[in-house]
Amino acid sequence: MSTKNMLRLAAIAVAGSLLATPVLAAEGHGPTPPRQKWSFDGLFGSYDRAALQRGYQVYQGVCAACHGLSLVAYRDLRDIGLSDNQIKDAIKDIQVTDGPNDAGEMFERPALLSDRFKKPYPNEQAAIAANGALPPDLSLLAKARIVEAGSIPVIRSFAAKIRYGGPDYIQGVLTGYKDFATLTPEERTALKLPEKLADGQYYNEYFKGHVIRMPPPLTDGAVTFLDEAPNTAVAMAHDVTTFLTWAAEPRMEQRKQTGLKVVLFLLVLAGLMYMVKRKVWANVPH
Repeated sequence: MSTKNMLRLAAIAVAGSLLATPVLAAEGHGPTPPRQKWSFDGLFGSYDRAALQRGYQVYQGVCAACHGLSLVAYRDLRDIGLSDNQIKDAIKDIQVTDGPNDAGEMFERPALLSDRFKKPYPNEQAAIAANGALPPDLSLLAKARIVEAGSIPVIRSFAAKIRYGGPDYIQGVLTGYKDFATLTPEERTALKLPEKLADGQYYNEYFKGHVIRMPPPLTDGAVTFLDEAPNTAVAMAHDVTTFLTWAAEPRMEQRKQTGLKVVLFLLVLAGLMYMVKRKVWANVPH
């Protein structure tokens, strides 16, 4: 098989995988959350620092009581635009367990900038007992909730991140609560839902399986932002999703900058190599 034919077949395979992506994702995971516009999208996208700070405020005021952020340190909040004094003021009342001390005992002490976010429960059993289910840690949620689609691993990963990214899923779940009573029997049958939800269960349009134990976390006006930005449930969902995306990928901006520098370097190198080739072969008869 010629090289040209091999390249043609490879292009067809890639295109087929991309075209199949929406079908496979839709079949495996139900309704696709609406595509949102994020400041960090694209090659030149970056985090909106104001949205990050508002998202942190929403996390602290709404999410932190049940969901941990155990892979993020308090000092990392410098990256979202907070000063050390602001961070210290935010964590001044937090006590963390440390030790053992010289007597072999654990003890409580004030949180330091170097500490990671304190977990809301001492262990998983306590979390389950308090909520009826284990609330997930949110550190990597934006990455963990990327829907897989397609058949070729490389294309699947790329396509999923572009079309079915975790931020869209988080925004969808936070704003996807619906009144179960409004569903018709035909809709419940199509979604494989029971005729009645148990106590402590809620219907969510975008959650996998559609039945979730977390009550609707956001309501209009639940948090008052320091910058007086809109505090509707949708706006708060967008801000806290931005914050959780940063928590999962705090070095995204640096990675993009490095990638662009590499691309520019390769373009310059390619130009130089072309000019060298022209110079070397200039006097060679064709």
